Amino acid sequence: MLAAATAISFGFFYLGDKNISNITIVYTLALILTALYTSGYLFGIVSSVFCVIAVNYFFSYPYFRINFSLNGYPVTFIGMLAISLITSATTTALKRQRQAVIEREKDLADADKEKLRANLLRAVSHDLRTPLTGIIGSASSYLENYAGLSEEERTELMTNIKEDSQWLLNMVENLLTVTRIKDNASDQVKKSPEVVEEVVSEAIHRLRKRLPDIQIRVDMPNDFLMLSMDPTLIEQVLINLMENAYLHSGSREPIELIIKEQAHFISFTVRDHGKGISEQQLPYIFEGHQTISETSDGHRGIGIGLSICKTIIQAHDGRIQAANHSDGAEFIFTLPREKEELENV
Repeated sequence: MLAAATAISFGFFYLGDKNISNITIVYTLALILTALYTSGYLFGIVSSVFCVIAVNYFFSYPYFRINFSLNGYPVTFIGMLAISLITSATTTALKRQRQAVIEREKDLADADKEKLRANLLRAVSHDLRTPLTGIIGSASSYLENYAGLSEEERTELMTNIKEDSQWLLNMVENLLTVTRIKDNASDQVKKSPEVVEEVVSEAIHRLRKRLPDIQIRVDMPNDFLMLSMDPTLIEQVLINLMENAYLHSGSREPIELIIKEQAHFISFTVRDHGKGISEQQLPYIFEGHQTISETSDGHRGIGIGLSICKTIIQAHDGRIQAANHSDGAEFIFTLPREKEELENV
């Protein structure tokens, strides 16, 4: 860079009007680039000294001689050296600051991954073992005491096996969902333009296979909505939220799924009309801390499912939040619209 700056300066000086101010600008630019693309302060300091000496040697009379005894030049020399050193030090400091910010963001991302890994480990170590224990216990009772059981007792045991198996299947689907995100090297999902109505319809269809009695009321614009997303993952989010609303709200009123079109994003709201979320639990609802205990309604905790929902939405560059309304609880997540989608609006 210094050699290139010297060559350019020769062109300005000996083929032009010998204006030394142009040369100073060229060397300053070379100095900034040197500080930007090298590590530490040494290269910047050496380059600063070189620039000042080069201006004196090549472009100050008498030419091709170092002469600091010229009238006023010592002050000029000191000023140029000071400016060069300050420029070099400032550029190097800004570069180090930028690298520090990048490393801090990387550390935060690693911390989030570690938290997710801990949640998954807790789910595997406890939440998967719990339904398996229930299935084994119910199956053993059914086989060992079959002759002495009434028809009602047999039905109850088989119902318990079915519910535990269904819950286990749901948990495995959630774990596989997160694995899909974690296996992506960029920690981002592969998006494609999807019709929102079709994604919602498929999620409801899959959920009704699991919960035939669930009632869902959908409110969405009549306009044709397209949104870039991973449809399978977003379906999993909708299924988790609507299933939680059905199992944990304590109400059998229809669950509301409200979809709104905004300027830069589309929002999805899953609202129930039940007992709401406790104020103590609300701030940590997405942290996965409610996975190892059973809730007051007898259903297992919802923490790992909501933690996975948060992971999916964040991987889509969206946001998710939980809140209570006057007649229950609601979960709201937003997905941003891509530039191409905004241009077509």
